[in-house]
Amino acid sequence: MTPDGEPAGLRSRVDDVLTGISAGCGRCGPTALRLSLALVFVWFGALKVTGDTPVEGLIGATLPFLSSDVTVPVLGLVEIGLGLAVAVGRALPVVLLVLAGHLAGTFLTFVTAPGLMVTDGNPLLLTADGEFVLKNLVLISAALVLVGREARGPRTVA
Repeated sequence: MTPDGEPAGLRSRVDDVLTGISAGCGRCGPTALRLSLALVFVWFGALKVTGDTPVEGLIGATLPFLSSDVTVPVLGLVEIGLGLAVAVGRALPVVLLVLAGHLAGTFLTFVTAPGLMVTDGNPLLLTADGEFVLKNLVLISAALVLVGREARGPRTVA
């Protein structure tokens, strides 16, 4: 028995399993993250191009000085292009920084249409649209993690 009351060797076996899982995550995680970002961008972009997006009104309110009949499909094409570029993986740091910049632009809605983002002017009470935009912080962070990983170059896991 160990001092923690565990059978001898159990902790070692658990540590070995966790180390193996961590190594697998280190090998597969970045690719899964990159491809999931690509899928989200292609999918959301395609919805905009086909006119099936639920965010057309949100985009129109964010960019009221532009025609949403043009802006929405153009944004969709940009998103499809970014998604495909992320999937292919060429010039990834540049593509991911552009992707992060595109996502950062979605926060303009908090400035141009705050009534769509928060309830009763309370920034802690997000609407569904506010939550939709705020989740982009996670996507931005994912892109930045991948940029940092690319900057370090390929890694091998022992």
